[in-house]
Amino acid sequence: MSPTRSRHDLVEAAKLGLRRALGKADLSIGRDPYSHRVTRALTHHGIDTVIDVGANVGQYAALLRASGYRGHIVSVEPLDSAFAALSARAAKDPHWTALQNGVGEAPGTIDINISANSYSSSVLDINDAHLDAAPDSRYVGTQQIELTTVAHLVDQQGIDPARCLLKVDTQGYESQVLAGAALVLGKIAAVQLELSFVELYANQALFDDHVAALRGHGFELWSLDPGISDTDGRLLQCDGLFMRPGGTA
Repeated sequence: MSPTRSRHDLVEAAKLGLRRALGKADLSIGRDPYSHRVTRALTHHGIDTVIDVGANVGQYAALLRASGYRGHIVSVEPLDSAFAALSARAAKDPHWTALQNGVGEAPGTIDINISANSYSSSVLDINDAHLDAAPDSRYVGTQQIELTTVAHLVDQQGIDPARCLLKVDTQGYESQVLAGAALVLGKIAAVQLELSFVELYANQALFDDHVAALRGHGFELWSLDPGISDTDGRLLQCDGLFMRPGGTA
């Protein structure tokens, strides 16, 4: 065996060993992470602002930063406990704004169900399919929250929608968020949604519904990232990035 081939075999064996170890811990790594692909798309399309709806403790924004995104981020999160962590994180970054709000179809107040894992919290009732796949998503309390709209955020924050990504991760409440973006959705450059293949929350819109609706607004499905799966291996959820390849309307 040649020295080059020997080194190659050692590297491949090391990779396999690492994958096995991560697999036992229910973790994974892969080439070209989703956050890197999103960042490249933002750079390519000249997008310098991200509205991060359903920010939780700021995981999404932190991944964008780690992937090289340097534009403005407006993270919106309603839950008291999650917002405390989010605002502490954002305070260290002069181009990261944290707002404590829910986002929906119209301004007002509403009760949100708080899940044990925080990030599965939703205004909607949770279904058994979700609980079976992720038992720690069970609800443990409620909180009354203030609602705003995407259109109001764009106006309030002085955002140019033609240079903006709207990211929405609201656990089944995405349709209502998009309805509140109606006045600006035709100008927004990109949208990222959490997309479900089965109903994880009561009466939520599913993958095909969102894809068709966004195509109707001139967006093209650009990239996908798998999310949670059922115990039988069926993919239940993913994140989808939609771009307006021909520019804004």
